[in-house]
Amino acid sequence: MFFLKYHALGNDYLVLKNELFGEETPDWAVEPLKHLVIRICDRNLGLGSDGILIGKQISEKEFGLRIFNPDGSEAEKSGNGLRIFVRSLWDSKKVDDVPFSIKTLGGKVQARVLEEGAQIEVEMGHVSFNSSDIPVQGNDREVIREKIEVGGRTLEFCAATIGNPHCVILSPENREEAKRLGPLIENHPIFIHRTNVQFLEVLNRQTIRIEIWERGAGYTLASGSSSSASAAVAKKLGLCDDRIEVQMPGGSLSIKIDEDWGVVMRGPVKSVGSMTLDQEIFS
Repeated sequence: MFFLKYHALGNDYLVLKNELFGEETPDWAVEPLKHLVIRICDRNLGLGSDGILIGKQISEKEFGLRIFNPDGSEAEKSGNGLRIFVRSLWDSKKVDDVPFSIKTLGGKVQARVLEEGAQIEVEMGHVSFNSSDIPVQGNDREVIREKIEVGGRTLEFCAATIGNPHCVILSPENREEAKRLGPLIENHPIFIHRTNVQFLEVLNRQTIRIEIWERGAGYTLASGSSSSASAAVAKKLGLCDDRIEVQMPGGSLSIKIDEDWGVVMRGPVKSVGSMTLDQEIFS
């Protein structure tokens, strides 16, 4: 069983080499088995990653992508995962620098390769702050500047979706506090399908900084969808303009937001290498 490994600002994914890349698809990957995904992603007992990407080709300029978290759950969308998948297609000569589309559980996106694969741009879709879209419990509303009590603290937050759910805490926190509060917020009953969590600091009208707790993955050095949601919240609150640099522990992404809350994300991807999985890890 073969994988390609990449990282996007320290957020790493394994891309399964299946029929799309000229290899046979293993049985477990047709409908991925949770316990096998967990073992493969394990950094001590498996290959180690923040998730597994399984793609397919639909037509010449359209692909499908399924994204699996290291806890075995399936994610609707991942900005870093999408950029990594695009880079794997470029490296395998499946795409060129002409834009193409990718279907995910969180909706269809448009992508293109820039700078000979060094930069990837993805049109992430449209952000919604509506509680029924995210979803968040309670009356139908835009979830803006609400309160949540976790870990002995009362925090102010906004919620958003860009195909997957996000809770943006309007408070800068250090890494340790993000690790403490993140799982409590992720699993708070107000969030019907759990949530990704970001701790937001606005530096100026063009720059924000976030710490990230990712649903199903834990503390994360970088996240494309988290960057998109956090930048949209900063713009929604009138704190930032429509072009925003999002700084994270792993590095920075560029986010552009239009008047209809459509988001374009741009950032780097690095190749780590090819990996061969031995069946013995499952025994």
